[in-house]
Formats: sequence, C-alpha cells, structure tokens
Amino acid sequence: MRSVFAFPCLLLVLSATGMLHAQQEQVIYDEADVPKFTLPDPLVAADGTKIESAQAWNEIRRPELMGLFEKEVYGKSPAAPEKIAFEVTESSDDALGGKARRRQVAIRLTDDPEGPVLNLLVYLPKTDQPVPTFMTLNFFGNASIQDDPAIQLPQSWLRNSTDKGVDNHKATEKLRGASSSRWPVEMIVENGYGLATAYYGDIDPDFDDKFQNGIHPYFYEEGQTEPKPDQWGSIAAWAWGMSRALDYMQQDNEIDGSKVIVMGHSRLGKTALWAGASDPRFAAVISNNSGCGGAALSRRRFGESVKRINTSFPHWFCDNFTKYNHNEDACPVDQHELIALIAPRPCLVCSAVEDRWADPHGEFLSAHFASPVYELLGVEGLAADEMPKVDEPVLSRLGYVIRPGKHDVLKSDWERYMQFADAHLLGKGN
Repeated sequence: MRSVFAFPCLLLVLSATGMLHAQQEQVIYDEADVPKFTLPDPLVAADGTKIESAQAWNEIRRPELMGLFEKEVYGKSPAAPEKIAFEVTESSDDALGGKARRRQVAIRLTDDPEGPVLNLLVYLPKTDQPVPTFMTLNFFGNASIQDDPAIQLPQSWLRNSTDKGVDNHKATEKLRGASSSRWPVEMIVENGYGLATAYYGDIDPDFDDKFQNGIHPYFYEEGQTEPKPDQWGSIAAWAWGMSRALDYMQQDNEIDGSKVIVMGHSRLGKTALWAGASDPRFAAVISNNSGCGGAALSRRRFGESVKRINTSFPHWFCDNFTKYNHNEDACPVDQHELIALIAPRPCLVCSAVEDRWADPHGEFLSAHFASPVYELLGVEGLAADEMPKVDEPVLSRLGYVIRPGKHDVLKSDWERYMQFADAHLLGKGN
C-alpha cells in the first residue's frame, strides 16, 4: 500500500503556507515553509495516456521523459565519437603493496590529437576473473585519491585549494592522497570490486567560461561559440565523459563490463544520476548527497533551489533550465522522474542528516515517487513508505539511506555501496 503521497493526484500536503513569492530568496530549512505542490506523474504521458505496461513505458513515456530532461534541464549531448582511442600509459600488478593491480589509461575524447584526454585510473583485485567495478569521477585529480607516487598528477585546470595542494590552478606534489579519506581503495579491492576514477575537469573545467574550454568546442557547428539553450551543460558533459570511460571498460577483459556501477557525490552525484539515466549500459547507479538537480525534488525549494543553483553555477545545466528559476512548478519534469529513468536497474540514493542544503527528505521523496515505475517494470521498488530512521538503510532494488554527519563521502558510505551492489548485482543478499 502506498503512502499518503500516492499517485495520481500527487498533491503533497506538506505545508499550511501558500506558494512562495516569485522573487523570494530566503532559503527554506523548515518543513512548515515548504510550499504545496503537485508532481508530474511519471506514468502519465504528456497527452494524458496512462502508462500501464512495460512496453508503453519503454516506447512512449521513457523516451518522452528523456527528451524533456535533455531539452529543459541537462541539455542534449552529442553521440559518442565513431572512433575513440585508448592507451594504457602505466600498469602494475603489484599496487597497494602487492594487493592490487593498477592501470592508467588515456582516453582521447575526440579525433583531434590535441583534444581533451580523460585519464582513467583503475585499481583491480588480483583475480583471473573479470570484476564488477565502481566508475566515479573525482574533484581534484587521480593523484588525490591515493598517496601513490606512480599516479600521474593532473595536467588540467584545478580549483585552487591550499589544503589539496593546488596552487594557481595547478597540481603540486602535495596533492597526492589529499582526498584519500573519501577513497578506501584497499577496502574496495579486498571486497572483490574494482575502482575506476577520472578527474572531471579533464572533460570540462568546472567554471563558467561560456564553454570555451573543455569538450564543448569540439562539437560546435560552424560559427557556433557556445551551446544552444537545449544543448549540454557541464553536468551532461561530465556524464558523457563517464560513458566514454565505460566504452573503455567494456572492452577491458579484466573488468566485467556488464557490472559497472556509476557513483558520484554532490555535483558528481547529479552527474551519476544523469549518466545512469542516459546510458543504460551502467548496471547500477548510486548518488551521494546530490541535492538540487540531482535526487532532491525541485518543487520543494528546500535548501538549494533551482534559482540558487543556476545563479551560482550557470554552466552546470542547459540555459533552458533558467526558465524555472522561482518557477519550478512550470517545469514539465521533476527529479523523481530522473530516478524513474534508471528503472529497472538498481539505484541507491544516499543522504546525510546535516546536509540540509541537499534536502535529504526531498531525496527520499524522489525515490518514493519513482517506485511505481520500478513496480510496473516487474521489480522491487523502494521498500519504505516513510522516510527511514538514521542509519537504518533501505537497500531494496530502489534504495535509500540516511546517515549521521555532513556533506561528504565516508568509509561507511562505501560499505553501504558494496552491500547494495552485493545484493543487486552479485546476488549475495542484503
């Protein structure tokens, strides 16, 4: 039985207040201030047709939703290049003190020899069998995840950070291992999983330069100087780059290309969700603290709003998304439908109690309202009608977990990720 939030009306009686004033800038951090809103039903097509079968979902509603997210939120990405070059630039079978194999792979993202190169770092357990592997982007370059002198320092633009060893937007030796607390590589490998990661700035630098650097200019039409209003922003570009990494992983016989889990945190959690929705080759999807434009419902306006995110990071989404600044109800989609696009594949949404900016309750509600699509497709949806208690994870095929703490990735998060993957990709049970 579904909860009080059930379809079809989807009128969320979450507040006694009226709608927010169109120009209100105050950040909402109180459930009493969340406006009433109605969510679009993922199982009703734009023409009013009810979607009542897997065939109707796959042939009618899913393509319709994909088109709306491309046009109105993330922007349409180009097709994969017809040819893509991979080069293993470094390899060791005695990494991590002999516990793992390490591979470093240069992936050319265009046919231009001077074009962007995605540098993929891969750690694999020592086994003769192809291994399931987590694919995720990182914020400060591959060398930041592990204090391993063999890892190549990033050459791309980096956000300045004294703590991370970035000076004048360039990596220094101090960068090595600076983010290792988020990357328990040895634990991942010991549990039988591979880890593949790449620096997101190799694809597109994370600053608003009107898309003059990074991957975008290589796909401009003659005379074009920036993406059209419905063409890819940076999140879509990063997701596109993750698919190019998957291109490589699916031809590497050390990796089980049918069991690649895409995972991301924060803005890269948004990216992981869009990558998983737009590329069904990813076997499972995990978002961590992804918030607005990720797992959180936009119509709640809780924490970071559409206006705030488009103002602070105008390059992340397509320009059409700015139409919904202080106008979320006019958007034809909301984030529960993004999660629905991942169905029937496993998807885990992760929140943190103190990360109110990312709206943990809104992240849970997105999973809740995506659940009917999972059920229509004949698999388990979210096994919770109410938001679970802290540290009581719901690891159903569409799962949700909230833990104590702040906006971060912890070792305990990775334990949950592997528990989830064990259950839904390897059949080991919860």
